[in-house]
Amino acid sequence: MEYFLAFLFGGLMCLVGQILLDQWKLSPSHVMSIFVVVGVILGGLGVYDEFIELAGVGAILPITSIGYSLLNGALIGASEFGVNGLTFGMFHLTSIAITSTILFAFIAAIIFNPKG
Repeated sequence: MEYFLAFLFGGLMCLVGQILLDQWKLSPSHVMSIFVVVGVILGGLGVYDEFIELAGVGAILPITSIGYSLLNGALIGASEFGVNGLTFGMFHLTSIAITSTILFAFIAAIIFNPKG
């Protein structure tokens, strides 16, 4: 059941993203930004924690979890270091994801040639 719920949540996220791309003619950058903001909003409301408990990796893997992690890191940093800890905490939790994204994008840019 855990695999099914993870697949269902991830699939629903993909479905929403595809609808945003096709029906509203948004660019992929806009859709990713929307998902990050939705992750922050759901995390702030405490709803995203329920999604993680229910769907597991299906809720942790999509781009919405980056927004959720940014929010949690900022809150932890603010509780430890005050207002100055907002930025530190925000990037402390997400530094691995950001670093690996930059590294893999660099490797892909070296290996593959652009179409245009």
